[in-house]
Amino acid sequence: MQIDIQTLKPGEQKPFPQPLGFGRCFADRMFSQRYTPDKGWHDARIGPYEPFSMDPASAVLHYGQEIFEGLKAYRRPDGKINLFRPWENAARFNRSAHRMAMAELDPEDHVEAIAALVSVVHEAVPSQPDSSLYIRPTLIATDVGLGVHASHSYMHFIIAGPVGPYFATGFNPVKVYVSRDKVRAVRGGTGEAKAGGNYAASLYVAEEVSKLGFQQVLWLDAVERRYVEEVGAMNIGFVYDGKRIVTPALSGSILPGITRDSVLRLAPDLGYEVSEERLDIDRVLGDIRAGRITEAFGIGTAAVIAPVGQLGDEHHLDTINNNQSGPVARHLYEALTGIQYGRAADPYGWTMVVEPRG
Repeated sequence: MQIDIQTLKPGEQKPFPQPLGFGRCFADRMFSQRYTPDKGWHDARIGPYEPFSMDPASAVLHYGQEIFEGLKAYRRPDGKINLFRPWENAARFNRSAHRMAMAELDPEDHVEAIAALVSVVHEAVPSQPDSSLYIRPTLIATDVGLGVHASHSYMHFIIAGPVGPYFATGFNPVKVYVSRDKVRAVRGGTGEAKAGGNYAASLYVAEEVSKLGFQQVLWLDAVERRYVEEVGAMNIGFVYDGKRIVTPALSGSILPGITRDSVLRLAPDLGYEVSEERLDIDRVLGDIRAGRITEAFGIGTAAVIAPVGQLGDEHHLDTINNNQSGPVARHLYEALTGIQYGRAADPYGWTMVVEPRG
């Protein structure tokens, strides 16, 4: 892949505000390329992070043909940088593109573009504890004109910015609302694609329940409104009796999380049993009240592992592990972030080392 790269001069990267927060500041370089049927993917470049103009009739603005990914780069103790499972993000990006009738990318080229951008903006990879560089590849439809059909032209771009913990409360437990009325996705729909519309569909409930003090929403299946699917920004796992980790089975309406897959592969090596099951929400709440569920946590790129301390709605709230972070969540978090940051060995081949450029 040929990429026209405008590197950053030493000291050119503007300083970032502290504390970093999440998704509020961005590196001074971005990657972009275009797709047309006659040229395929072309004009790949890394240039200044800057606004770009769009025709008001661009397809993405009217018909929502858009997908994205989220992954991170981590500062290692030796000063080098780790990417975590970027090949899986590239593969999922293409699955999302296929579902949304969009042009797919060569996965190796996509990973090369991500690594090249990280190598250019290496000064933006923070070294503070629990911080990282969040990377957002995005694909949008750029055909100009009205009419419901798949676009023929696309823009692919990648931006990145340093982030701290996803939740301002850090590793402290979050309060999660169970949505029994509104739903996010249905089997056969786009729920397993990482498309912006899926997140837009979740915003109304998230905004409403935030007024009640909830930080996340737990979505149930759209048909029976009974089976646990995922949390707004994460997959979810439940710990039974301190030793068995259970997560909802992929159903076609759940995003197949890369961190989720990592936990399912890592946990048995840490001594835990794992299973993917169809989880009835009333059974889950009953198991919490009976003490059989000893912990619960969200699983995702942004937060890695996020303990859940309370689960319920405006009528009843169940508390898990006395609303405290549990030992299993902490064990998984330390083991997974140890690999991500290069503090621990990576026997799974999950990390890719990126050398600074310029």
